[in-house]
Amino acid sequence: MGKTKTPFGHRIAAALAAGTLFAGYAVAQTVPDPAEEQRDVPAAANLNLPQNLQIFGKVDPNIRKPTAIVNDAVITGTDVDQRVNMVTGLRGIDVPDDQLDQLRLQVLRSIIDETLQIQEAKNNDITVTAAEIDQSFNRVARNFNQTPEQFRQTLVQLGSSERSLRRQIEGELAWQRLLRRRVEPFVNVGDEEVKSIIARLEASKGSEEYHLKEIYLAATPDKMDEVTQAARTMIDRMRQGQPFEFFARNFSDATTRAVDGDLDWVRPAVLPAPLATAAQEMQVGQIAGPIEVPGGISILYMVDKRQVLMADPRDARLSLRQLALRFPAGLNQQQIAARAENFAKTTAAIQGCGNVNAVAQTIGAEVVDNDSIRVRDLPPQLQEIVLQMQIGQATPPFGSPEEGVRVLVLCGRDDARTASLPSADQIQQGLEQERVNLRAQRMLRDLRRDAIVEYR
Repeated sequence: MGKTKTPFGHRIAAALAAGTLFAGYAVAQTVPDPAEEQRDVPAAANLNLPQNLQIFGKVDPNIRKPTAIVNDAVITGTDVDQRVNMVTGLRGIDVPDDQLDQLRLQVLRSIIDETLQIQEAKNNDITVTAAEIDQSFNRVARNFNQTPEQFRQTLVQLGSSERSLRRQIEGELAWQRLLRRRVEPFVNVGDEEVKSIIARLEASKGSEEYHLKEIYLAATPDKMDEVTQAARTMIDRMRQGQPFEFFARNFSDATTRAVDGDLDWVRPAVLPAPLATAAQEMQVGQIAGPIEVPGGISILYMVDKRQVLMADPRDARLSLRQLALRFPAGLNQQQIAARAENFAKTTAAIQGCGNVNAVAQTIGAEVVDNDSIRVRDLPPQLQEIVLQMQIGQATPPFGSPEEGVRVLVLCGRDDARTASLPSADQIQQGLEQERVNLRAQRMLRDLRRDAIVEYR
């Protein structure tokens, strides 16, 4: 089992995080409690399947043609191609040929779900207007620091289209409204349930919790080596900068793929033993795997960790000054290295925040202030460094040839206070949302079951 730090900074990922789109194709689905989630292998137990079965005919269930008709609505090969190009292009991901068919299949499934959601909304007299779609489209464009017209051109250049994104927006908005009408009014949470959760939180004070994401790859014993190697390949590509969430959404066999593999906050006791052991050894920002678990292989990503109801040093708020030096275009690697080395020597002489501007002027660096950023909001690689710093000290230089080099100078720190219990209203709202999401998942499952889907 290996661990690696995730690469620093994904500009596209940051833009995506600013909006709701692309967070996962199947919207309004929740992460099941890890203690209750059923893996694919044990889930077949109630089907009474024979142990020594024979397949009659040559059927490969993993082969699907890239077009389909869903209750008379046609999904074309162009629809699939444009969505694949949009997902990979906006995230800057190059998909190997041997994984492209699997990605296309996942995208097709997602478009089928999207079609079913729009159809069910229309059956309930719910429509999304063009103006509402325009508003969401423009917001996504702003997330990528582009005007709507620029973003339309970007989609075309990627081999996608405005129509593909607008269709996804329509599906998300229609499904959200359907849930508000048919599900949310009928969800209730009692006072006793809220009190029970508060009591459990108080009893678990000081215990560790982990915010984890998981990729689960189902594997039979004869395929274990092959799947393990596939997991290693994914981890290698993550080391090269490709987002964990991309692999979770498109290749994971767990239901959490709908939310980028997010398990949310969990305690070790509710995890399978191999995952609990791995999580307890991980640091924030690390990936662990491949991990053999019942029925397959898992890969974990540690988003965050905390102690229940305890003050966390990473909740401290910092006052920082950043010195940033951009490299002119056309420099070769030797020239970039020389400038970075000079920057490092100059900034090493900083003696507190008072002379930051003077140092910046000597090397032509830009100064940016941030007076209230939490430690946990910094990239994982910087969090541990900043926690060890004294007021007036600077981080080591960091950056890239494209974005230049920079340092952070610590000007002040307000330490975190002891964490308090969430209010009863917050707990109630969380429970209500969880139940809405679970019912939404069942509703979509029913729509899939009742749909007439013809692959062409």
